[in-house]
Amino acid sequence: MGDDQTRNTISETDTLNLPILIIGGGISGITSAVELAEAGQEVVLIEKENYLGGNVSHFNNYFPKLCPPSCGLEINYQRIRSNPRISYYTGASLKNICGTDGDFMVNIQLKPRLINNSCTSCGKCAEVCPEERPAKLGRTAGEKAAFINNGLAFPMKYCIDPEVCKREACARCLEVCDYNAIQLDASPAEVGIQAGKIIVATGWNLYNATLIENYRYSEESDVVTNVEFERMLAACTREKIKLTRPSDGLTPRRIAFVQCAGSRDINHLPYCSAVCCSASLKHALTLEAEYPEIDAEIFYIDMRLSGRNEKLLKQAEEKERITLTKGKVGRILPGDEEKGLVLEVEDISSGCKRKDTYDMVVLAMGLTPTPVAAGLKVNEYGFYLPDQPSGMIPTASCKRPMDVSSSVKDATASALKAMQR
Repeated sequence: MGDDQTRNTISETDTLNLPILIIGGGISGITSAVELAEAGQEVVLIEKENYLGGNVSHFNNYFPKLCPPSCGLEINYQRIRSNPRISYYTGASLKNICGTDGDFMVNIQLKPRLINNSCTSCGKCAEVCPEERPAKLGRTAGEKAAFINNGLAFPMKYCIDPEVCKREACARCLEVCDYNAIQLDASPAEVGIQAGKIIVATGWNLYNATLIENYRYSEESDVVTNVEFERMLAACTREKIKLTRPSDGLTPRRIAFVQCAGSRDINHLPYCSAVCCSASLKHALTLEAEYPEIDAEIFYIDMRLSGRNEKLLKQAEEKERITLTKGKVGRILPGDEEKGLVLEVEDISSGCKRKDTYDMVVLAMGLTPTPVAAGLKVNEYGFYLPDQPSGMIPTASCKRPMDVSSSVKDATASALKAMQR
């Protein structure tokens, strides 16, 4: 398959036993894939990024058990590696879907990795690469054009960003690679996949924080989203370093968490994203356990947690360095002499407005769906409806906001549904 964006290929099949296609290689898509394959079903899994794992692969931990991503993903990666019924494509963009239940034809575009399957992950290509990828959520500062996923990478092989690499005009990676793994002349490819049913597991995106102008996300580097903060904590854990604030590299002393940043707001997202309260409580508890010098204050409209996540609230209420304040943050302003950030808050408990200064602010942004398949039915917010044309099965957080535990359960249910003939 050119530059090896897939490990396996589908053998000859008939229309009575075609593979099940799964669109999206995050935790939900992976779960559906391994459940189907271990039940004897051929599966094709496609993912638009160069690595499987999705958002969860970049997490520091996830509730309710506060497990690191390796707790669940590494086991599933092993299940994929050991099961010949699973074929996967990374760097795969969906072009079109045609056909009907039992006989779909799907065309996907594969972007070139520029590094083939001979890669041993030695990292020499990244060491000599002079080009850097543009700053973006989830990337470490100064990430080279030759890179490996800075989360829990699968496949555990380097790739080269074709939009940054100068290819033969540079070719320093060719000079140091001892395994003939560099393929700078690789080009995009197109693949057709015949499938009996399709599971849509495209997951979620974060709401655009720049749209909430009164929170100054674009102007203040110390105002970050909850996902950015999660990845900052993950990088600190992975690299065994201390948390610092973006503006000056100093350790923050006070961090504010702003709940419902754009959520439950008719001007942005009218709905509750279900996981934001649990995420902020988890972040505050992580700070309390790992950073005794940092105080955390969570500003909320009301706390919405369910199931085992409710224990996070009880734990937070018992911690001295965690303050829970019922109140809506109206504005975020620069501090005096450009030090710190001032929050204007309508404090419901005290019945008055207050201003207070913090070193960092974490915005608990809501979740939005990641639509990909044209022709599927969506609700007023863009999430896929459960009732779809026969053979098309949306799963997990592209249907509604869900945490990891709920997504895994829903993905397993979708696998069972897909096996029904």
